[in-house]
Amino acid sequence: MSEQPHVFDATTETFEAQVLQKSLQTPVLVDFWATWCEPCKTLGPLLEKLAADYNGAFALAKVDVDKEQQIAAAFQIRSVPTVFLVKGGQIVDGFPGALPEGQLREFLAQHGVLPAEAPAEAAPDVLDPQAQVDVLRASIAAEPDREELKLDLALALLQTGGTEEARALIDALPANLSTEDRAVRARARLDFAKALQDAPAAEQLDARIDQNGNDLEARHLRGVQHLLAGEDEDALEQFLTMLRLDRTFNDGLPRKLMIDAFKVIEDAALVGQYRRSMSTLLF
Repeated sequence: MSEQPHVFDATTETFEAQVLQKSLQTPVLVDFWATWCEPCKTLGPLLEKLAADYNGAFALAKVDVDKEQQIAAAFQIRSVPTVFLVKGGQIVDGFPGALPEGQLREFLAQHGVLPAEAPAEAAPDVLDPQAQVDVLRASIAAEPDREELKLDLALALLQTGGTEEARALIDALPANLSTEDRAVRARARLDFAKALQDAPAAEQLDARIDQNGNDLEARHLRGVQHLLAGEDEDALEQFLTMLRLDRTFNDGLPRKLMIDAFKVIEDAALVGQYRRSMSTLLF
């Protein structure tokens, strides 16, 4: 019995339901084969591959003619391999012998059987940053020699405010990991984190900005908090607003923040969008 979702072994007992009835909704390709048949060893795997590629656009029923002689007799099978296409409960076409993949696809297309799109996979559950930290600590305890896990932990720690531990982990990475893009970006985020020493909590900064939209220091710190938390667009929005309000603030800090953030953020489309916005303001 095949373990593929669209491939099954048809028997005398199941043929009515699995082939004839099923074909009322989905075309069924019936492959008559035998263990001693050499061409069958080529055609069978090819048909199973197509069944997977077509994602349920047709089902493949495998019939071992030695085991299911009653079905073979009903279809008047005289040689193997022989393939029939069943649609709407009726045989609509077929062919004897093994065909190459291109001709098999043409045969299916002639009867309106085209590959279906694969079903969308369910989005994996995303752990919150603290849960990621906990999971990674447990993984490192179980596999202490896996250095890449320590880089993963450092990145997770950056999102929870654990900058000192993150810095120690990154500084201790072996050479092959310390030059990896993720490590380089993590160091850049740590440089941003220096600005947050003794910084007010996010809620306090939000309140300051609500009360005075021109509070550029509050926008600076809040933007850095967003950036370290992985909230890249919110960070760029704060920095862009600073640039719009006063590009000369703190010796050109708004422009520097934007440029440094571009080096850190991995979303190329987002960077491109805000780079254009920055250029519009500056030029």
